[in-house]
Amino acid sequence: MCGIGAVLILSSAAATVRRGDLLRMARTLSHRGPDGMGLFRSSRVGLVHTRLSVVDISGGAQPMANEDETLWVVFNGEIFNHVELRQELSALGHHFRTRSDTEVIVHAWESWGENAFSRFNGQWAIVLYDETKNEVILARDRVGVRPLHLAMHAGKLLVASEAKALFAADPSLPREIDPTSVAEALTYWAPLAPHTMFRHVTELLPGTIRRYRLLDGGFESREHRFYRPAFPPSISSFSGDIREATEAVRQALERAVALRVTRADVPVASYLSGGLDSTLVSALAQDATQGRLQTFSLRFDSPEYDETAFQEEAVRALGTDHRSISITGRDVADAFPQMVWHAEKTLLRTAPAPLFLLSKLVQQSGIKVVLTGEGADEMFAGYDIFREGKVRRFWARQPQSKLRPRLLERLYPYLARSPVAQRSVAQLFFGRDLHKAQEPGFTHGLRWSSAAALQRLLTPEARGEWATSERGVDAVMSALPADSPTWEHLSRDQLVEIETLLSPYLLSSQGDRVLMAHSVEGRFPFLDADVMELAHSLPAAFKLHVLDEKHVLKRVAKNRIPASIVGRKKQPYRAPNAEAFLGGYEPDWVREVTSPRSLEMLGIFDKNAVAALFAKVRGALAKNARATLSNADDMAVVAVLSTQLLARVTVAHAPTSEPPIVCDIERAGAVPGR
Repeated sequence: MCGIGAVLILSSAAATVRRGDLLRMARTLSHRGPDGMGLFRSSRVGLVHTRLSVVDISGGAQPMANEDETLWVVFNGEIFNHVELRQELSALGHHFRTRSDTEVIVHAWESWGENAFSRFNGQWAIVLYDETKNEVILARDRVGVRPLHLAMHAGKLLVASEAKALFAADPSLPREIDPTSVAEALTYWAPLAPHTMFRHVTELLPGTIRRYRLLDGGFESREHRFYRPAFPPSISSFSGDIREATEAVRQALERAVALRVTRADVPVASYLSGGLDSTLVSALAQDATQGRLQTFSLRFDSPEYDETAFQEEAVRALGTDHRSISITGRDVADAFPQMVWHAEKTLLRTAPAPLFLLSKLVQQSGIKVVLTGEGADEMFAGYDIFREGKVRRFWARQPQSKLRPRLLERLYPYLARSPVAQRSVAQLFFGRDLHKAQEPGFTHGLRWSSAAALQRLLTPEARGEWATSERGVDAVMSALPADSPTWEHLSRDQLVEIETLLSPYLLSSQGDRVLMAHSVEGRFPFLDADVMELAHSLPAAFKLHVLDEKHVLKRVAKNRIPASIVGRKKQPYRAPNAEAFLGGYEPDWVREVTSPRSLEMLGIFDKNAVAALFAKVRGALAKNARATLSNADDMAVVAVLSTQLLARVTVAHAPTSEPPIVCDIERAGAVPGR
């Protein structure tokens, strides 16, 4: 994994690519790639790369070129099937100078053009520069594992793995948080691409290729989305029975894990939470590992969040070399400001903070690569929201039934304040909008409306911007594929979950950002291209069998990992939220960022609404340190703190480290020394 950046001169308003701009980018991305830095600079295009050496450690420096040095690339990610693609390309006459997957990219583009990306099995953000055609190509992997941010400013296009590198490259680029993106995060948990938290910064959509042709005095661009999740009948449906599906999933996962373990020149470890997904991944990784697999996990001092007992059972069964870190609410609060700087998001949960601390333990243990179980719930219907949608649609067929809504009592057993704990209240809540059961977004509507209630904290001006932004739920639903009404309800729900939560939040704030903060690469076997294609083709009943979530995956795991883990009730990963900041220990920065002056300076949150919220929560926690707060208040506290912190650290934080320069190319037209 790495950090990448680029500067394109698009008009005469900007003179040339300056070396200093690229160096500032590199310094800001040094946490993503501490092992080396490379630069390429011509009169109109600059490329920068900070490297985390994982594949071909001695020969994989970037920027990298083809044989005649007319096609250059900087690349963040991994192409796991690069060995097989190299064989195909060699047969076509291409010559390779390294063993790296990076070199495969340039030759694949030469032979296959845009079709190359559909052949890649991996996770990537790529910038290619074709000097002959004077064209720059940007590309991002299928589901957005790796980020790619853009800003058009002062006649230049700035491109980078993280928004902070864009601001570093050009200090005149306005660092303005977008109130509409805050409102969007208060609905979906994150702004949806192409939007980011910053008004002048966008993000390339997952599965997208964008091409910039540099012309005399200007440019032209075009964009193509080469991948979007699809389900039967838009794709071929799996034709076998459940036994055949179980075997197909088992083989696909074994291949996916083996690829991610063996396609590295450094040791590969695995996260092991004690849940089905990570335990199965760790078991398969142990099979593919020579010697004992190293595993890592989080422990919590609160039983509400802790899964230590299941982790210890998994470690005993698998025989891994295990390390863990114990997390308290104070740990979460202390890590939060630095984590927000890395995440670059308004957050509704503190869950990224313990993962930030876990990746630090991984780094300190000498590990650069970890596998995780991320993506299993989206691919195989593991979340309670999918079960909730199925129950509510079943209820909607007989809205007067007293028995059908009782099925809701099987949901959310892990929440101390479960939405189904009080039957009458639950039926009022989940019984809303049953007449819309056939509409897209029906399943997610309750989640979104509950989160959107947090917008009461916004100033009237911020709420007004959101109301006129055309970024609301109706816009998201209208952007669904035209053929999605022909899909099963579960398939539509899965697509919505992938595009509104997995890509913008889980793979970012709980994935790439907290891992790369400590120079650790995450690999996700459940997001393997072949695994995703197979999972999407399966009948809904193979994934959600009555109310048994991840049914086919449990069949794969049976007799491979402990039965108690296969059969345990779903317990999503969570961490202490408001209580971490206001429950006895309160860092000084909490009152600083929520002071009337700080709130007025940013102008997004209403100071009186925030004051009332924090007084309410402080009062409840003062009476009882373990008070069970409402989900709305819990999320609201975190949302305010993360947004206010983001405003502070985005402006104030300056990088201090710089990787060693290992590659430095200057072409004709580059102004020396600038």
